[in-house]
Amino acid sequence: MTVIQKLLNKINGLHYSQEYLCLSKETLENPLHVYLVTHGQPRKDITESHLFVGYSPLIFAFPSSVINNKQESLNIIFSGKPYQPNEIPAKKDAIALLSLKKIDQAEVNEETILFYEGVKGRHHFISKFHQFIIQVHNRLYNKKAGNVFLKDNLYKQVQIAYSIARKICLVTVGDDNLYNLFPTDLHGKINDQQYIISLRHNGRVCQQVGASKRIVISDMQTSNYKTVYALGKNHTKELKKLAQFDFDAARSRHFSLPLPKSHLSYKELQLEGSFIHGIHKILLFKIIHEENFSGESETLSHVHNCYATWRYNQGLSSNFLYR
Repeated sequence: MTVIQKLLNKINGLHYSQEYLCLSKETLENPLHVYLVTHGQPRKDITESHLFVGYSPLIFAFPSSVINNKQESLNIIFSGKPYQPNEIPAKKDAIALLSLKKIDQAEVNEETILFYEGVKGRHHFISKFHQFIIQVHNRLYNKKAGNVFLKDNLYKQVQIAYSIARKICLVTVGDDNLYNLFPTDLHGKINDQQYIISLRHNGRVCQQVGASKRIVISDMQTSNYKTVYALGKNHTKELKKLAQFDFDAARSRHFSLPLPKSHLSYKELQLEGSFIHGIHKILLFKIIHEENFSGESETLSHVHNCYATWRYNQGLSSNFLYR
């Protein structure tokens, strides 16, 4: 680490040393709320009805039951305060704002899924000076081989998106006693029948999922966070024999795919369609079967350091874990 890099890290205003902090989603007190806004007024709480499925560019997905499919642009705010419809928020309460534009839509089983790309984001999780320092560090040190460089305002958009705890799940793919197991946080259930996962379109695991067309995605216990993060290296690995993984003895009901240890639930997914946008391939799946094994879950998730620092500065209790 260079002297300049050490100095930038020292004065960036961030309380935590890691960029992403793990936590149990269910036990995070006073989380942010996400609202669709029109003319500055919150119209709808979309905290649980939006999916974050891309970071280069930023991509959100919505069911047409939440967003009118004729809306070509959206403004959404992130706030620590719950609002009533049409209430005018105070500027200090709207901690972050994202502007988005429509890029695509997919018709699946009489449901229209709408996709929007980030145009601009702004937040005050940390001061403008500290945001500037972080941007300088980003430009100088994050342009590395194999790393996706988030240019200029895109980096802020991603910081905002990760102010909501995003689940880190494990995906099992494979057949004929050859498998892979890898984590993802760009995914979600769009309705009771459909699921979306986003992968880098030129990545090895994307090719594996495309060839198999059948996967299992598992929610994981927070206590297993170090193991789950360590499996990130499998995004670049070939399929391997079953014995080379630390799978559970159980298998999924219909696909008979092995399940990871410490899983809380799983879904069997059948690939139905896809499209490429930016570095991402957005994969549309049909939910074939799902099972939950724990009534009181502590589901592995993570948030960005900017939001975590804001919580610390606000004196909010947090349950962050260090890897």
